[in-house]
Amino acid sequence: MASPPSPPATSRRPIYEDCVHCGFCLPVCPTWVSWAEEMDSPRGRIDLMRGLAEGQLEWTAPVAKHFDRCLGCLACVTACPSGVRYDVLIEQTRAERERRLPRGGLDGLFRELLFAFLPYPERLRWLAAAGRLYAWTGLRDLVRRSGLARILPRRLEALESLMPEAAGNGSVLPDRTPPTGPRRGRVALLAGCVQRVFFPGVNAATIRVLAAEGFEVVVPPGQGCCGALSIHAGREEESLGFARALIMAFETEDFDAVVVNAAGCGSHLKDFGRLFARDPDWADRAEAFRSRVRDVTEFLAALPAAASRHPIRARVAYHDACHLAHGQGIRLAPRELLRQIPGLTIAEIAGAEQCCGSAGIYNLTEPGSADAIGERKVDAVLAAKADLLASANPGCSLQIGRSLRRRGVSLPALHPIEILDASIGNRPLVLSPR
Repeated sequence: MASPPSPPATSRRPIYEDCVHCGFCLPVCPTWVSWAEEMDSPRGRIDLMRGLAEGQLEWTAPVAKHFDRCLGCLACVTACPSGVRYDVLIEQTRAERERRLPRGGLDGLFRELLFAFLPYPERLRWLAAAGRLYAWTGLRDLVRRSGLARILPRRLEALESLMPEAAGNGSVLPDRTPPTGPRRGRVALLAGCVQRVFFPGVNAATIRVLAAEGFEVVVPPGQGCCGALSIHAGREEESLGFARALIMAFETEDFDAVVVNAAGCGSHLKDFGRLFARDPDWADRAEAFRSRVRDVTEFLAALPAAASRHPIRARVAYHDACHLAHGQGIRLAPRELLRQIPGLTIAEIAGAEQCCGSAGIYNLTEPGSADAIGERKVDAVLAAKADLLASANPGCSLQIGRSLRRRGVSLPALHPIEILDASIGNRPLVLSPR
């Protein structure tokens, strides 16, 4: 299960010159579909990048707006016949945007508040506690039913509506879990930030399934944020600092693989080799770490099943998270794991690889655009007529769940690994909306 090599850190010419303006990216770009505006398409943004790089344009708020409006969903990378690394381009451009045109006012304050919490699990626990109190007092129901939420500033309304229906505070994960079946190896689990605090059941299910499949599971202590949200928001140095600390936390022992159960985190971790390629102190360490990273569905689907699967009678709509399908090229593995479960039916969603509008912090910073994109995703989910939704990224589950609630629909959402865990453990699914 060798991981593919990192993309080259340099090329003989600027990446934007690979774009031949063919237009294959247009119909898969969520913002172009929303507005049919050339500068809000991948090739239009590449034109802006070219103009900035060659001195034909200057960094101004109207120019920067088009980069802020990009979800970074990477659908254009999959669609591009020329192999343009738009993912690298938008990442580099956003970092340059933050350097050249620092944010101020309410926009800057809002983003600083987000990043004062999101990459820090301990701080997120305080936020989760506030969310539980908000729900327990009945204030949440009052705000939502009375329409008070609609008079909040748009970004605050988005933040309120995205709070998980049952906000947890995380659980203490065991440092080591022995295999419950014949031993096949030893893996390390990335606990994540949002995943660890708001979706602790995903980590618990991941550990149980890996143990049942014969793996000792280690959760390295001291691990923090991987830096994915920061790099996607142009906070480059912050992201690299998180990445270095994470690598050190996982270097203390040897593992067969570093297993990840959040698509956005896994995609970012697999890019560590490129991100540190020019850093002589970290290049080898980052590449060694990157080479062991596997999404949990990718890891398990590559192995013959060891634990018995018990029947689950359900129709599951599977949503392809962008950073799993486009970022890591993983589409079949989650479906293969679900098909191993007797009685389970996969209801394919039309346009399953289209973004749901979550995209890191996008649904908080660009809520109007995210809502329109989310509505299209919900149309497809409802057309699948499923009993529950399966998604391999926490942000997707929250975004789709919020869009469904606005339609008055309650559809339980689970990570594929939670469904597999219930099958292996011969337990009923624990269904709750998110």
